[in-house]
Amino acid sequence: MRQALADRDIAAVFRHYRRHTGTSQTRLGALTGLAQSDISAIERGVRRVTSAEVLDRITNGLDIPQHLLSRTRVQAPTPADTSTHGVPTGPPSPTSVGSPAHARHQEDAMRRRNLIAGAVALSAGMLTPTPAAPLEQTVFEPLPARPVPPSDLAQALTRARAAFAAARYSALGAALPRLVASAEATRDQQAAGRARDQGHADVARAYVLATELAVKQHSPVAWTTSDRALHAARASGQPHVIAAAARMAAITQRRAGQAAEAAAFLSRTALALTDDHGDPPAATLDAAVILLLTAGYSAAVAGHRTSALALLDEADETLRRIARTPRPGSDGILFAHGATPAEAAMYRISSYNALGTPDDGISYARRIKPTSLPTPERAARYLTDTGRMWARIGDAPKTYAALRAIERTAPEELQRPALRSLTTDLLHAPHHLAGIRAFATRHGAYL
Repeated sequence: MRQALADRDIAAVFRHYRRHTGTSQTRLGALTGLAQSDISAIERGVRRVTSAEVLDRITNGLDIPQHLLSRTRVQAPTPADTSTHGVPTGPPSPTSVGSPAHARHQEDAMRRRNLIAGAVALSAGMLTPTPAAPLEQTVFEPLPARPVPPSDLAQALTRARAAFAAARYSALGAALPRLVASAEATRDQQAAGRARDQGHADVARAYVLATELAVKQHSPVAWTTSDRALHAARASGQPHVIAAAARMAAITQRRAGQAAEAAAFLSRTALALTDDHGDPPAATLDAAVILLLTAGYSAAVAGHRTSALALLDEADETLRRIARTPRPGSDGILFAHGATPAEAAMYRISSYNALGTPDDGISYARRIKPTSLPTPERAARYLTDTGRMWARIGDAPKTYAALRAIERTAPEELQRPALRSLTTDLLHAPHHLAGIRAFATRHGAYL
């Protein structure tokens, strides 16, 4: 962090801060007076911060000492030449008092050495068992793999989907590098025809899972995994696979600050699913419902209330067209959840939260029993939505009750940055909540 500040690399500053405090982009924006979309653009390198006023707001909002933000690089001190505060205190090195050109040359050489050393340290850090490391390995350092029998690959994909549904994200992350590599190797050995198409579909399924995990962790790797999922899905030619990959691509787009564009993309994809059939099968209608629900929430995030409610209404109408009782988990091969009335109600809650009218979600929250939801991941999703609802309403005890229920149902969910941020807000709220500090400590919230 000290080096990022010295270099005025605000993108790195934000990433370090959020990674080690669990702060969401929205919360970081509130602290610094920036929009969430600006935080996202800065982290992705689309925008650079050069304004002195904005830099002051960032340092003040994050309690960063002003002297650490410098145009001159801070040289890393040696153990024998350091005060108790980590600031160099010894005499200048002989190379720093020569000619200006020589000094610049030495400084550039030192910078290059430190960058190389930093890269080595980062690589070593990625080898430790952190949740993000498997995702990065999946994308940037793929494992060597051999083709496997398609039936074995199908079973491995099903096990991975089950791990996600059970909210066992560490286990899923550990399995993903080998799973993705095996799927690609198996696909690449297929020459053409249906086997090749199925190979593309299996690769898409693997990358959809990777994207879902990246979204849970707010990892920027989601951009790459969602693109690969959509590319493989389109190559497969299978509409439901395309729909699942399109949904994850749109969620990634929404989280990057392009919620309105994500809603439009999902709407077009849902229409394409149903327009080509006079009487679409139930599975196609299921996929359309899921896309419409996600589109409605995306429109709500964009602040387009009329469009959001229209899309949610269309999802409800499509759900009524399904001529069977939806089976919980029936779409678990491709989607994180099925098209059910409970899912539609959950999307209403999250959409009303995004639209700033959380009270409108209370009646929908009362329709759902968490114990009736098909998987721990979906139960945690409901509890997260209701927890946010109560937080926006200002009911800290009910928010805390929702978080404690998540701890009992799917404890790994509480490692998500968004839920850590919600826990931190409760910790500093003007309410006495028994055990909140111990709860926050257990789940790594910022104290």
